[in-house]
Amino acid sequence: MAHEEIEDKDQPLPEYGEVRDEEQLDWPKLVAYLRAHEVPGADRPLSVKQFHGGHSNLTYLLRFGDDHEWVVRRPPFGPLPAGGHDMAREYRVLSRLWESFPEAPRAILFSDDAAIIGAPFFVMERRRGFVIPNRRPMPAGISSTPVTFQRMSEGFVDALAGLHKVDYEGIGLAGLGRPDGFVRRQIAGWMDRWEKAKTSEVPLMNKLGAWFLDHIPPAQKPVLLHNDFYLHNVMFAPNNSGRVAGVFDWEMSTLGDPMVDLGIALNYWREATDSPDLIGLSEGYAHTTSPGFFTRDELVGRYAQRTSRDVSNIDFYRAWALWKTATVVQQIYVRFVRGQTTDPRFESMGKQPPILARTAAEILARLGFIE
Repeated sequence: MAHEEIEDKDQPLPEYGEVRDEEQLDWPKLVAYLRAHEVPGADRPLSVKQFHGGHSNLTYLLRFGDDHEWVVRRPPFGPLPAGGHDMAREYRVLSRLWESFPEAPRAILFSDDAAIIGAPFFVMERRRGFVIPNRRPMPAGISSTPVTFQRMSEGFVDALAGLHKVDYEGIGLAGLGRPDGFVRRQIAGWMDRWEKAKTSEVPLMNKLGAWFLDHIPPAQKPVLLHNDFYLHNVMFAPNNSGRVAGVFDWEMSTLGDPMVDLGIALNYWREATDSPDLIGLSEGYAHTTSPGFFTRDELVGRYAQRTSRDVSNIDFYRAWALWKTATVVQQIYVRFVRGQTTDPRFESMGKQPPILARTAAEILARLGFIE
């Protein structure tokens, strides 16, 4: 499998660049489809770029003439895990959510006809602003001051609170998930995924999974979950106001306990007092350790203030998210071990699951977990 040319990771990541050779699409077929469905501007000359970042879905910028831009998303090339990279799900959410949650970009068109560009895809509006890349420097346009970082922290958690206030039944998304028993199904599912992806025994991962199953907190009233809400999936407005201009990557969205989203957000949020090996997973770019960014407790406090929700069980959900992330990383790493990808970014991921599992265990020790 080909991999993208590795750029200098110590330089800011451009928002987009030329389309990688191995990820070119059948542009004439796509343009014909867009024109047939009367996508505004599609009758004008086309230029294409590819957005950078991420290990998942492929995202392209289509510019028609000088004044029409659209974003196209499709799954990556190659074999895909069952249930992953669900373009239809992401389109379903984004075609409806934008009216109730303005941070969600509007999706306007979906196709499951693989004959067009080789996979299901959808078209959505473009948003402008700054996305903080994972393990890379801040974009040059972000003012790296404590005031800016405080505003970004506020905007980040306020966006999550706003999402959880959406009346998902009112916008036709009541059938998006099965909130009853959601957390239990998640734990059992990720335990199974760990067994299939592990490259060595990590007994703590199994012990944590069993503990989670035995200690699930009472469920709160379900909300629309993003289910992957963290700093690098959020776009901030270009004026350094801290306002969130876009929230991306909705293919895992579902219905469930709001603490799931908050726990996921905290799982990725580092503090200066965290252990060196946990901070080290950011490879020198643990952005939220910088002065001005909220602590995790401050994020939780503001979320509780904005939503009036019970956050007393948040330690369970943060630990669960760390444990789940250990398996997500392991699933990526095992592809490298098996030779299914030669992308050198994946080679170092094998060290991460034990660190994440240990961090989860340290959190749960406060709740009675014993290794």
